Amino acid sequence: MTKKTLKFLGTLSGVALLATQTGFAQEADATTSGDNAWMLTATALVLFMTIPGLALFYGGLVNRRNVLSVLMHCFALACVLSVVWLVIGYSLAWGNDGGLIGGFDALFHKGIGPDKILGSAFQMTFFIITPALIVGTFVERIKFSAMLIFSVLWSLIVYAPICHITWFGGWFQQMGVVDLAGGIVVHITAGVGALVACIMVGKRRHPEPPHNLPMTVTGTAMLWVGWFGFNGGSQLAASDAAAMTIFVTHISAATAACTWAAIEWFTVEKPSVLGIVTGAIAGLAAITPASGVAGPLGAMIIGVSSGIICWWASVKLKNAIGYDDSLDVVGVHGVGGLVGTLLAAIVGVKAFGGFGDFAMVKQLGLQVMASVITAVYTAIATIVILLVIKKLVGLRVDEQEEIIGLDQSSHGESAYNE
Repeated sequence: MTKKTLKFLGTLSGVALLATQTGFAQEADATTSGDNAWMLTATALVLFMTIPGLALFYGGLVNRRNVLSVLMHCFALACVLSVVWLVIGYSLAWGNDGGLIGGFDALFHKGIGPDKILGSAFQMTFFIITPALIVGTFVERIKFSAMLIFSVLWSLIVYAPICHITWFGGWFQQMGVVDLAGGIVVHITAGVGALVACIMVGKRRHPEPPHNLPMTVTGTAMLWVGWFGFNGGSQLAASDAAAMTIFVTHISAATAACTWAAIEWFTVEKPSVLGIVTGAIAGLAAITPASGVAGPLGAMIIGVSSGIICWWASVKLKNAIGYDDSLDVVGVHGVGGLVGTLLAAIVGVKAFGGFGDFAMVKQLGLQVMASVITAVYTAIATIVILLVIKKLVGLRVDEQEEIIGLDQSSHGESAYNE
């Protein structure tokens, strides 16, 4: 994602004027309209990933006494974080080129006119979904107030600066770190934040199996389709590059899903619905950073790799260490994002049919460095944020509220007649 590409939407009106002066207004207008139409669609698709996609995916995985709680978390974050983005998030994430964070020049979207608002709207949907991913790690036991405060603080302290240095002229981008759509910005930050959060909030007292897998499958399908806007929209134009990005996104998801199902078939002799949909999400997370440089072969490599490694992290590693990452945010998003971020340096080279303009070894070093810095910063910042919230309002509900379920104890409602 180059500077020139990132500023594309902001310069569309100038391109149209120049085309009018040179006698090619009709073609330029058509191009501008097509690109804008695609970005409007992509923006809607990414919001669709959070509500209803992620909400249904997570909602089906919890027990029946907590399904409304999870839906409320995702829906409330879509509302609250939209306002936060308008007031300060955009200004901190976007800002001026260079530095470690944006600034305060665009508070309340000051100076942001119609020529720039589509770019802001698209990025807002990323700002929403990243903290929403973390919801899956501490469901069924966190206080609603703690979840809201955490998500707002985390999005400003963790997401905004990592977004700026990776995409909007900051440190990582200037060094040439590859991350088209959020392997670092979205998935590594969410995965590390989730790991810290599930440890600090503590384990569920009475964990139960998923209550509605059809709901989860429906949510997965919505996430899969929405991911075309997530990755393809990050090309910022209705272009051949966007078409390739969407294609490799699909191939990675399909390959990872097949890989996860095959592992279950050989290990427990029954490929599960939960397994195949989880594998698909792992493949989608892993291809995200590399989707701008990978070709079809690279997508298959990432799909197989993420299917194997994310299965191991979610099934073996989590059980061995003993942390209660309720819905496998760490194993799927965190590990998947890391796998894709590192493999981008390999599958992006021409030998694997990639489109990256870099040397493999040097690029791999950059990808490792960016991943480590992001993980360390995210972990430290998340610990501090949670310690502050613990002092302010506490992190989790008491045991009786947890037994009753958060639907009733936090929201006074129930999705099912008990």
